[in-house]
Formats: sequence, C-alpha cells, structure tokens
Amino acid sequence: MTSLANTSHLRPFVAAKDFAVSRAFYSDLGATERWASNDMVLLELGDSLFYLQDAYVKAWAENTMLFLMVPDLDLCWQELQALDLVNRYPGVRWKKPTDYPWGLREIHLIDPAGVLWHFALDSASD
Repeated sequence: MTSLANTSHLRPFVAAKDFAVSRAFYSDLGATERWASNDMVLLELGDSLFYLQDAYVKAWAENTMLFLMVPDLDLCWQELQALDLVNRYPGVRWKKPTDYPWGLREIHLIDPAGVLWHFALDSASD
C-alpha cells in the first residue's frame, strides 16, 4: 500500500491492571504525560510514545512485548536498579543485561500489569 509506505509514530496501547499504579510506575520510569483522560494517558519516553489505558485482559497484557532502543544499556540498568521498581511495585520483575543469540544485549522489565519491555543498545548510538 502506497499510503503506508512512509508512516511514522507507531503508538501502541498498553494495558493497566491498576491504572493508578501503572501510571505511577511509568512516571517513576521517567515517562512524561503528554495527554490524559479518566481512562487513558499518552506517555512519552524519549522519542517514543504509547498509550496507557485503564483496561486489562490478563492474556493480552501478559503477551504484550515492547522493544525500546537505548543509547547506553549499562546506564539504563544502573538507573533501573536505583529506582528499585521490583520492590516498590507488585508484579514488577526484571532480568539484568543479557547477551542473546540474535545478537542483541537486552534488559527485560515486566511492568505491574505483566507487559514485557525489552531494552537494548541502540547500535546507532555507538
């Protein structure tokens, strides 16, 4: 389709099991609220945007994965550890930077609703 050849700004929708908790989690993670209503907020992380919505379906949330490139993976890990999100928010889990056979080194972070974030080194930042 020609009309989709030059698209930009994909904005995924992310589930929140407890909207207030997820909103606080993403605020602590450094997301900025660009717009909000009673049941949805548009969040910005760097140049990326996503909608956090007050909607939860367990199978959907726990099968959502988002991939975010960061300029410094080790710094990202240090900052995540300093935030201590795993002890401050129920259900939050993480996996330290790990090298994977597909050639990327990634941090995995699971949010309070079960959404899995992959943070990886942006090779363009080298």
